[in-house]
Amino acid sequence: MFTVPPKVTPRAFERLAEIGASAQGKALRIAVEGGGCSGFQYEIDLDEAKDDDLLLSEQGETVVIDSVSLPFLADAVIDFSEELIGARFVINNPNATSSCGCGTSFSM
Repeated sequence: MFTVPPKVTPRAFERLAEIGASAQGKALRIAVEGGGCSGFQYEIDLDEAKDDDLLLSEQGETVVIDSVSLPFLADAVIDFSEELIGARFVINNPNATSSCGCGTSFSM
């Protein structure tokens, strides 16, 4: 079965460049783990790429997703948002049937 990879917005890549991720030898890792108030939760961290990761690169920066998390993130959009409540990477996931108020937990 073919999985449509997530898309990463130019603003997300710009933010990675602003924080110097690639200069530190790091990439933005997006993972899905069991837990959270809705059943699954996003794990977002700076990390090194691993052999089985999907690499999404642009502007000299990279976002990595492990092979287990990839089906949960099919056709999702990874963005960076700056709001009054704070600045953070956000995921718009069309596969999620519901999510919690903070946006880090979801169900399918």
